[in-house]
Amino acid sequence: MANILKMDKTILIEQLLKLGWSYRQIERETGIRRETIAKYDPRRSKPAKVPTECPALIENRPKCPPGEFDVVSPPQLPVHLPTRVSNAAIYAEQITQKLEVGLTAQRIYQDLVADFAFKGSYDCIKRFVRKFKKRTPHLVGHMHVLPGEEAQVDFGRGAPVLKNGRYQRPWFFKMVLSYSRHSYEEVVWKQDVETFIRCHEHAFTEFGGVPAVIRYDNLKSGVLDANLFEPELYPLYAEFAKHTGFVPLPCLPRKPEHKGKTESGVGYTKDNALKGLKFESLEAENAHLRNWNKNVARTRIHGTTKRQVWAVFINEEKPALKPLPAMAFVYFQIGQRTVLDDGHIEVKGAYYSVSHKLIGQRVQVRFNAETVKVLLKDQVVAFHRTIESGRFSTNKEHLPEGFCRTMEETKRYLLSRLAEIGPHCQKAGQEIILARGQLGFRAIRGILQLYKKYSADTLEQACYQAQQIHSVRYHTIKALCENRQYDLDLDDGRTAFLQHHEIIRPPQDYQHYAQALQQLTEKGD
Repeated sequence: MANILKMDKTILIEQLLKLGWSYRQIERETGIRRETIAKYDPRRSKPAKVPTECPALIENRPKCPPGEFDVVSPPQLPVHLPTRVSNAAIYAEQITQKLEVGLTAQRIYQDLVADFAFKGSYDCIKRFVRKFKKRTPHLVGHMHVLPGEEAQVDFGRGAPVLKNGRYQRPWFFKMVLSYSRHSYEEVVWKQDVETFIRCHEHAFTEFGGVPAVIRYDNLKSGVLDANLFEPELYPLYAEFAKHTGFVPLPCLPRKPEHKGKTESGVGYTKDNALKGLKFESLEAENAHLRNWNKNVARTRIHGTTKRQVWAVFINEEKPALKPLPAMAFVYFQIGQRTVLDDGHIEVKGAYYSVSHKLIGQRVQVRFNAETVKVLLKDQVVAFHRTIESGRFSTNKEHLPEGFCRTMEETKRYLLSRLAEIGPHCQKAGQEIILARGQLGFRAIRGILQLYKKYSADTLEQACYQAQQIHSVRYHTIKALCENRQYDLDLDDGRTAFLQHHEIIRPPQDYQHYAQALQQLTEKGD
């Protein structure tokens, strides 16, 4: 079965095609074959499958007269056979294929041992690969871009800064606009995703716009999995790119030439701006870099373009940049959580509810100092305001019907259910709770179960009769529902008494008990 590209790769191809990139250029940057790109091109209809060698075409092909285009063979030169043949020569085809994919000599050696039981040494493979690379030099093309089309990003080591009583080297972030070579530099202590995003925002503000594409190395701040063909972007950085309006394009692993402008720019900053200097604070080094960029970097005549960087940026590139987003990007952290048995997830020691139907499932959480958002398959299933650690935020819509978290909520819920049946049922429930407290909740739930079998009128009649005989209990109400020949008039305010019922003993029983008691008394005397 043919491979199917993941959604993020498909979206990347569509975005690059909208920017006017050719199939060959996309293949060079992403590693996806042009034939595959064509299948995902929305502008292209599916072509009919035609065999490359059609018999009819071969038969009708015009034939050349014999001797008209005879090829003269060159004179044979003496061949000098090597005195020694490498043990790796018989695997030349396999080694060539692995080198084209980008595998190292160490990996090729491991694969040959595992797949073909190769008996030679690792040094043998290294020598063969070294000779092969000399015979096939790698051509690096010079990429030409339009104004505002592309920027490149990378980190480098800054000048030492005094921190905690000793000098330490921070990182400096650098973004270079590929057309004009205008750049932005900022010194930071960390390369985490939040710092990475904030540096982007500061650079866009400095430029006054956003480029269409940003190339960057396989930094952990932007790439989770530096896969050769399908690198997985960090979700937060992908959301930032979508919010800002640029296409993130990670370079292929071990391909520094794909972002040569920022590679050389990092070296230029280290050697020209920071080499041999020390600073007392991060702010002092950033101030130095801003002054250096303003008076040196942007005023220079670039060695490749032969034009002043600042003039090209102001006159040609800045007008071509995309406008800045109307609203600032709201930073948030991303995590995975399992829904607990009580229908909540834990975020920084606090608990937030989700639908009880998701108990046991894994959900994605996006949270910051203000909000907590819960997603399942990119769909928002819960939203909460951030609360203190140790507290609960529960949305009643997430709980099943009738589920209560406190005794007072349970009492109100049960009485409201009885009130739906009728006032006598509600009054009976109040008497039960007053007499038995929390134990009465079970009796009320039993009465509600009777409502599934008997009508509201029957249950109302039974509750009224139970109140009249001062026996408001579940079993009494159930018996009255089952034996309805002693119905009472609910509208009659007078007290009515039952003469016959299974729970009322006949007078003869009481007479028998009195006689037995009298006999026991006489024997005692």
